[in-house]
Amino acid sequence: MTLQQLVYFLAVARTRHFTRAAEEVRVAQPSLSKQIHALEKELGAELFSRARGNITLTPAGEALLPVASRILSDVDTARLEVAELVGLRRGRVRVGATPSLCGSIFADVIKRYHDAYPGIHVSVTEGGSRDLVQALEAGSLDLALVIVSPVDAHRALTVVPVLREELVVASAEPLGVDRMSLLDLRSHPLVMFRPGYDLRETTLAACRGAGFEPTFAVEGGEMDAVLRFVEVGLGVAIVPSTVLATRSLHGTPLTPGTSRTVGLAHRADVAPTSAARAFQNVLLSFLRGAEMPAGVHLVER
Repeated sequence: MTLQQLVYFLAVARTRHFTRAAEEVRVAQPSLSKQIHALEKELGAELFSRARGNITLTPAGEALLPVASRILSDVDTARLEVAELVGLRRGRVRVGATPSLCGSIFADVIKRYHDAYPGIHVSVTEGGSRDLVQALEAGSLDLALVIVSPVDAHRALTVVPVLREELVVASAEPLGVDRMSLLDLRSHPLVMFRPGYDLRETTLAACRGAGFEPTFAVEGGEMDAVLRFVEVGLGVAIVPSTVLATRSLHGTPLTPGTSRTVGLAHRADVAPTSAARAFQNVLLSFLRGAEMPAGVHLVER
């Protein structure tokens, strides 16, 4: 098995077409087909079903797909790591964070990193914690700020707790109380995040733990959509207090106080690149010296 064969395999898997795949990787179509056949022969299984020109992945192809993606991502990372030994003058770092952190501290961290290492290209992914964990495990992110769950242990990742975010009930109008319990949410329809957002599972688990099934006004949104739905009065939502800073929304604290822990994560089986380690150092230095937004607290270690 060669890296080039895996490149050809991924190209066919993406395009579902041998000719288009050959054009994408700039090789003659017969050569690409020959290499795919050689890969199938070595693995002892067909990777594609070619019925009447309709190219689909076989079960063996489905099994190889994430592994091939991870292998090529790791090779790319190794290539960049060697290049970075010249002194972090060039390279890349791929980082991710939840929407609440992208909208608060992350911009300042990236600015500080860019000032210190202007030759390093920074790629940012904003998403729900579960999506970020999957991206880390797949090798498409180097570092990410994810939610630390006491239930779900991400064995494939190394996670260091760094922040604690306070959660509040966001509403379009004041709810008439200084604080509210989870049971109070029984009389309020919820605006709910799409699957993949840790806040969705956190909210559902908290409500069920309090003994009731929440009522949804609408569900399936990203953070910006959820906040907008709350603004127009569709319902309330449990969100980090930091996201309300730029919104005309009211935040009511929960009693007892509710928060979530954020950790800096990377794959446990792959050492972070020089660029990623530098980003981690800049991030931790910033967190130790910066004034945290309201509702965000540094985790003491």
